[in-house]
Amino acid sequence: MEVCRRIQERYEIVFEQVGFDRDHVHVLCSAAPRYSPGMIVRVVKSITAQEIFKRFPGLRGELWGGELWTGGYCLATIGEGGNRAVIEEYIKAQGQKPEEVQLRLFEINKFKDTPPLGAGSSS
Repeated sequence: MEVCRRIQERYEIVFEQVGFDRDHVHVLCSAAPRYSPGMIVRVVKSITAQEIFKRFPGLRGELWGGELWTGGYCLATIGEGGNRAVIEEYIKAQGQKPEEVQLRLFEINKFKDTPPLGAGSSS
């Protein structure tokens, strides 16, 4: 988390929660409005990769194409009306069995009387 602290100090990107699974990472963060969401992803990927390769020099040779991160990412923003608690719970649950976690994103207050997508029917 030292790397995250340094990113936070330099770029004003506040890491509020980080969750790891087998093949991906979820990050809940806030940042100064001068940074676009895509730029935040690029900064975090670049600096964390540099630090990991510095600490584990042989790792680059073990990775496909020598890259730590894939080129893609999924990014979502939470506005004032967003349900931050749902996102925090989802990130906290990383590493658990997928069936225990995945549909929790749809348990948002305004849909609380409606079953989550995919629940109860098979097609």
